[in-house]
Amino acid sequence: MHILKVIHGYPPLYNAGSEVYSQSVCNEFSKEHKVSVFTREENLYARDFTIRKEQRSENLCLYIVNNPQGKDGYRHKQMDDAFGRLVDDIKPDIAYIGHLNHLSTGIIDELYARHIPIVFMLHDYWLMCPRGQFLTRSIGQENNFMVCEGQEDPKCARTCYSPYFSGIEGDNADARAWTDWVSRRMKETQSIIDKVNLFIAPARYLRNRFVKDFGIPEDKIIYLDYGFPLDYLKKVTERNDPQRPFTFGYIGTHIPAKGVNMLIDAFERIEDPAELFIFGRDNGQSTAALKKKAALSKNPIRFCGEYMNNELVDKVFKNVDCIVVPSIWAENSPLVIHEAQECGIPVITADYGGMIEYVHHNENGLIFKHRDTTSLYEQMLWALGHPKEMKKLGERGYLYSEDRHVPNVHDHCKTLIKLFENELR
Repeated sequence: MHILKVIHGYPPLYNAGSEVYSQSVCNEFSKEHKVSVFTREENLYARDFTIRKEQRSENLCLYIVNNPQGKDGYRHKQMDDAFGRLVDDIKPDIAYIGHLNHLSTGIIDELYARHIPIVFMLHDYWLMCPRGQFLTRSIGQENNFMVCEGQEDPKCARTCYSPYFSGIEGDNADARAWTDWVSRRMKETQSIIDKVNLFIAPARYLRNRFVKDFGIPEDKIIYLDYGFPLDYLKKVTERNDPQRPFTFGYIGTHIPAKGVNMLIDAFERIEDPAELFIFGRDNGQSTAALKKKAALSKNPIRFCGEYMNNELVDKVFKNVDCIVVPSIWAENSPLVIHEAQECGIPVITADYGGMIEYVHHNENGLIFKHRDTTSLYEQMLWALGHPKEMKKLGERGYLYSEDRHVPNVHDHCKTLIKLFENELR
């Protein structure tokens, strides 16, 4: 089978959850199948929408489109045309879509016109939320990045696209124009439903929202959790430095949606000896602002940089007693939660979205009230005072398998291949 994987970023250029997952399944697929990956880069010094080829292995090839100026765009005819020519050249059997943000919704039309079946793994809410996470931008408001309960064209224009308004008092033309833009954008993403053969959601919460709020028919969307390469995910039996105080860990990007600033605020309230390790790629001024905030802490907060997947156990999990996933958006099926559970590391996370689906309070981790710094502080304080109990919570691992192991990528890809075969019949 020749599988075409479409994803808006691919390691090492991009290392967030959907990109890491995509790399894992493509590596696994390529053991028995031919895999082509259509992804992006942002080279301001090269021509827009040109595609370069990068051969990763005998059966795995990347086709990387240049799109450095496509922010907030959702359809680019030049990219669609280039993608169509590529598809005609490489002739895939099936397309496995991961994300169209920073790419183009027209990719779906190019595949549909050529009768290539499309399976779409949903990683967030981008199809039904122009910004992808149901967090408002709310520039100039007292509270920024508030949770949005649902998509409405005028509200989207007013709360998320007001930074593009002229700012002239009494000028309503921009509000009308952006309301119309959002409306057309939503009609475009809505039209994708009929052209996709099957949607997959890695969390039941996510599946239910796409059925209820976006209108995907129930028989066209299934739940299937992610799969993980278990070769580098080993149980942690002892820490690198047993003498270090109780250590909390954060793994992820340094952006507001991840709630890392709230984690720092909660940690700074802890009086007893403790440490916080923050892992993840430096994100310019965002990371600098977090470091400035962290410098006020009585207890050490260390920024440890990013790591390669095969370093996760030795560099991250052997240096922490638990990890905290404090996201302020409704994460669906965070990879880091699964990875921690496979390695016996307890998780503290919010009672929201797919996070609470994979972590149950006092069963395999601790839960705090979503976006509540005091509640997070209280759970961290309990963890600090109950290290043995926390260790036992970590040992309980993943909730949805008899052996408490997370799904492995080999079995996950076997399931995907069966789904692909069903669509090819």
